[in-house]
Amino acid sequence: MIPPGQAEPGCSHRHPGAPGLLFLASKPETGTIARDQAGGKRSWRRAGAAPELLPPPGFGVPKRIRGLPEWGGAPSAWHCLLTPTEPQQAMEGEPTLRLRIFNLNCWAIRYLSKRRQQRVRLIGDTLRQEAFDLVLLQEVWSEQDYSELKVKLAGCYPFSHYFRSGVIGSGLCVFSRFPILDMLLYQYSLNGYPYMLQHGDWFCGKSVGLVVMKISGIIFNVYVTHLHAEYCRDKDAYLPHRLVQAWELAQFIRHTSKAADVVLLGGDLNMHPEDVGIRLLRGWTGLQDAFAEAMHFEGCKNGCTLVPDNCFTDKSELLPFPLGIRIDYILYKAISSFTVKCEELKTTTGRAPGVDIPFSDHEAVMATLHIQRQGQPAGATLGTADPALADVVTEARAEVGAGLQAARRQRYSSGRMAVLALLLLLLQAAAALATLAGLGAEQPFPKLSFCLLAFLALGVLVLATGLHLFHTMEVKMLHGTEDQMWMVLRALQERPSEG
Repeated sequence: MIPPGQAEPGCSHRHPGAPGLLFLASKPETGTIARDQAGGKRSWRRAGAAPELLPPPGFGVPKRIRGLPEWGGAPSAWHCLLTPTEPQQAMEGEPTLRLRIFNLNCWAIRYLSKRRQQRVRLIGDTLRQEAFDLVLLQEVWSEQDYSELKVKLAGCYPFSHYFRSGVIGSGLCVFSRFPILDMLLYQYSLNGYPYMLQHGDWFCGKSVGLVVMKISGIIFNVYVTHLHAEYCRDKDAYLPHRLVQAWELAQFIRHTSKAADVVLLGGDLNMHPEDVGIRLLRGWTGLQDAFAEAMHFEGCKNGCTLVPDNCFTDKSELLPFPLGIRIDYILYKAISSFTVKCEELKTTTGRAPGVDIPFSDHEAVMATLHIQRQGQPAGATLGTADPALADVVTEARAEVGAGLQAARRQRYSSGRMAVLALLLLLLQAAAALATLAGLGAEQPFPKLSFCLLAFLALGVLVLATGLHLFHTMEVKMLHGTEDQMWMVLRALQERPSEG
């Protein structure tokens, strides 16, 4: 047991209630803690010496963190932490919470992504060195990669979660310096086509993950997501699916964030800033774009996160965009009596520091946010007051309607193919029965050809029936989204007349 006033042996550790502040403990044989009664400050003191470090008011004495792994260093280097006392609620001089966020699509497809293991190790080493408070990752498809990151980052990001869905997983995970109080996963109802094997999105189970955290008395709803990729901008067959995902994401955020103070969203949205999907998401939720709101920006021009200079990108896909495209985002908003400002936004610019490769084919997005309590509680603005939102919903509904018509045609084609295959099987069965009954002189086809044709018809029947069922579900999902948008559009159009 350590005597009162004696400092625990310690090392450096970040306080969960004060992101960005690093506290250094002194050596156990000389360090003590003293309280300045006049100034109300606690300070690290050596025996008979002046204070060495002055933590801010409102923090208690250091307390040993038990159960954390050693970081190495001197034998006297133990983990220590300053625990907060009651937070100050006075409006005058209200402290500002500084939060640093890291977002990256890791492009870690097992057996397919180039230099995957080396890049995952590089990402882990960088995150361990940097002082981020929240890390949002996408395309971590291998749970083994996640487990290795979790072990490596346990000392500086002790709280984490991996979201599992689909055949190979959602690829989404979160690492945090703060405790995760709750979590939830929602898998999008539409996510490409199972027969498009060269793209593979359908097998991934694209989803949105939610973690709830409480930092310095502020409730944060943190969302991480990855929407369906855009493989051809001129003929984007997946646009209706991606719009359904954007709509479901917006609805999910609206209906799960009512108890939150601050909402954060990070991920690979696979949409350009001017696309209807991102305008629908931002308009319907009221989220702000960190790139557009940042007071200081550093990185790729126009904030692009998929650039031709990256050695892992497909240069042919970026020919229409010589500077690259911006499809990775950090979005945020304050719901209750808080304000959120983006002090700084950065992106990586190709190669990672000290190595000859980048982290991924995407550039990382890093934001520094300032959260502060304001004088009076602000209403939960849901973004429905924007008069242009009705036009955005109308445009999105038209695209979903076009996708609905295409899905109906595909359902009809697959159904017709299933019926034809069934008729062929019935004809073959009738011919076989007639031969067995002696009604026919002899088998009209060789037995081998007859059997092969029967198996072919059976295979076509099974495949066409599966496609018919899939497109039937697609029609229902698109039709349901179209109906929801129509109800919202009607409410938006009626709202001005109510005033």
